[in-house]
Parts: sequence; C-alpha cells; structure tokens
Amino acid sequence: MRIAMIGTGYVGLVSGTCFSEFGITVTCVDNDANKIEKLHQNIMPIYEPGLDEMVADNVKDGRLFFTTDLKAAVKEADAVFIAVGTPSRRGDGHADLSYVYAAAEEIADAMDGYTVVVNKSTVPVGTGDEVEKIIRKRRPDAKFDVVSNPEFLREGSAINDFMRPDRVVIGTESEDARAVMKQLYRVLYLIETPIVFTSRRTSELIKYAGNTFLATKITFINEIADLCEKVGADVHDVARGIGLDGRIGKKFLHAGPGYGGSCFPKDTLALVKTARDFGSPIRIVETVVAVNEERKKAMAERIISAAGGDVKGKTVAVLGLTFKPNTDDMRDSPSLDIIPALVKAGAKVRAFDPEGTEEAKKLLSGIEYVDDAYDALNGADVLTIITEWNEFRALDLKRVKSLLKTPTVVDLRNVWDPAEMRAAGFTYVSVGRP
Repeated sequence: MRIAMIGTGYVGLVSGTCFSEFGITVTCVDNDANKIEKLHQNIMPIYEPGLDEMVADNVKDGRLFFTTDLKAAVKEADAVFIAVGTPSRRGDGHADLSYVYAAAEEIADAMDGYTVVVNKSTVPVGTGDEVEKIIRKRRPDAKFDVVSNPEFLREGSAINDFMRPDRVVIGTESEDARAVMKQLYRVLYLIETPIVFTSRRTSELIKYAGNTFLATKITFINEIADLCEKVGADVHDVARGIGLDGRIGKKFLHAGPGYGGSCFPKDTLALVKTARDFGSPIRIVETVVAVNEERKKAMAERIISAAGGDVKGKTVAVLGLTFKPNTDDMRDSPSLDIIPALVKAGAKVRAFDPEGTEEAKKLLSGIEYVDDAYDALNGADVLTIITEWNEFRALDLKRVKSLLKTPTVVDLRNVWDPAEMRAAGFTYVSVGRP
C-alpha cells in the first residue's frame, strides 16, 4: 500500500516514518521546500529521540520519501493523511482549520481512483463532514471516503506511542474505508492492539475528550498541591495514595507549574468553544483552562517570594525552558509566563535547556542563554527548575551550592528530595510538599 502524508510537522513526520517502519510506502509532503531539503539531508525539523535514525533507515530501504509535489504523491496513494497544524484561532480560541481545508482542496484536485482521506490532525467535531463537502464540491464524481484517525502521540516518546499504542481510534461507517485502515494498521492488529471503530464524529470527540480529561487531572493535582502546602501534607503521597486506585490511575498526577505544549492548551480551548457553539457548555473544562493560566502566572511570584520578595537586580538561574523534557517544543510552556514576569520584576535571567534554546530565543528576549547547567548557576541569587530534564536530577549538589550566590532553590517539578536539600544547606521550595 502507498500513503501520502500531508504535513511534516510533529504528527505527520512521526506518523509517516512509523508507517514506513510497518513496511508501507510513505511519501511525506510539505510546501516548505527548505524543510523538505533538510529532510533529504536527514536534518529533522523537530527533536524526537530516535526519529532521525528511523527516518534514515526507511529512506535507505526505499519506503520513505519527501517531496513538495502534493499532486504526484496523492495520485499514487491508497490513503492520504491530513496532518497539518490546527493552532488556536485568535479571538475565540477555536481551532484554525484553514490549513486542513486548503489541504482538502488540493487533495480533491489530485485524487486518482478510490482514495481514503484521513484526518490525522486534531480537529473539532464535524470537521470530517466539512472536508467531505469540500472534496465532493470540487470532484462530484470522485470515489473517496473521509476518515477520522486521531493521534495520541506524546512528545519525547512519540515513536513508542505509535508503534505500541494503548489503542487506535478510527472513525468511519464505510466498509471500504474500514478495510483500508485495517490493512494500514495490520501490524498493530497482529499484536492485539485495541482498534476502536466508531463513527467519524465520535472519533473526533474522543481525541478532545481524552486530552481535556488528562489536562483536568493535572489541574486537579495542582490544586491539591496548593492545599497540601496549607495543611502540611505531601502531594507526592496524596498522588500515590489515590493513583493506586485502579479507577483513578497514577499517570498525570504530578504537581507542577501547569500544563503546556502543542495539545492540551489548544484542545481544551477548542472543546470549550465547540461545547458553547452546540449549547452544551462544559464548565469543568472552562475552569481547568482558567486555573491553569492563573497557575503559570503565579509561579513567578513563588520565585520572587523565595528570593526575599524582590528580584530587582538579582540573578535568577533557570533550568529547563520547554514545556516538558525530551522535546524542543516551547508551545505554551510555563516558562513563557514565568520568565517575562521575572524580567518585568527586574531580575536578570540566565537560562539553560538541553534542546529548547534555539526555539526559546524566538520567544524569549532580554535573557542570557548558556550552554551548560552549571554555567547558569554561577553567581545566581536563586535557582529555579521549570522543566524536569533527567540530567538535572544528576547535578552535583555540592557544586550547585558552591556556584550559587545564595543557596536558594525553587523546584517547580519536585526533582529533588526536600530532606536531602535541607541537609545540604539549601533553602528549598517545592510544589505541594511541606
């Protein structure tokens, strides 16, 4: 079988590469000629562990191709995946579907024979219907089906998530499309991965419902962490105590500065907008969005307070800029709220991130970037950890203390043990722990 993957962003590039690993011939298409040229040189547009090696192997074996020629790629394809961006629209927070609809028009003009058009992008309920209308209007006699196949990839572990997923969700009521999709995911079917076939609109809603539920879990434990600080409890023990309940589960119960990234912020906003449009507001999600935004902004005050209530003229060392470890993605990272607030308060910010510095430079100005964690600490009045990269857990605490002007640490990810930090002579502030 042959696939055309429209878009070589995070979802498109990872999905296309993994499909080629399944033995399927995949052509990834992008209108950015520079990006395609770099992919031909095996230069990845994103940081994802193991992706460059997998791309190189499948290109070498003749299963993975990159091009700007959408027409040629679609003409030969049994299935065409739309994997373009759906950022939050300015003004109302709804998903911007202009890239999806533009791709649908181009696909319609290029199709040759029966084609399954698959929405891989995260799209609001009803988008598949609109894509079908667009294609039908341009090609009234074309034979095609539009399918919803949402992605559930976590940045930093996306390859594993695609190759060994918890489930695959496919939204279609067409038997022909169902047969094509079963063949594409045959490798996962053979290892008994749950494959959920449902209606297209149900599939679209599953994606949003899943992400907003996880965002709600994060926000819930963050609010519990605040309560723990007031009553003298430990949020780690609370999370473990409730997470061992099989009905709740232990994942996404890690207190911190609030969620960010490419999915949760825009997907919660999009679901809120969709629910309002259909006259069925989801108030719990509306609250999650509001609480998360307030939390990210409040983290700067926590740092300022630890520094004696005033950071004017003081140096704040920041470790971690991306929204999570093992990615260079800065989208909606808590650092984008925390650092500007520190700078506005008069702080000199010196920052280090293992992979996110180049992306951060596009979004955060007026701060000093360094190439090593210890360089960030040298002479700083306070250290704060925003992203929990594993290498930060292994820092030499004696060296950390010797480099800091004052041994004050604000750990927004609970990387270190409070008792160990106090014993080492630090003034240590964490989240949700006494």
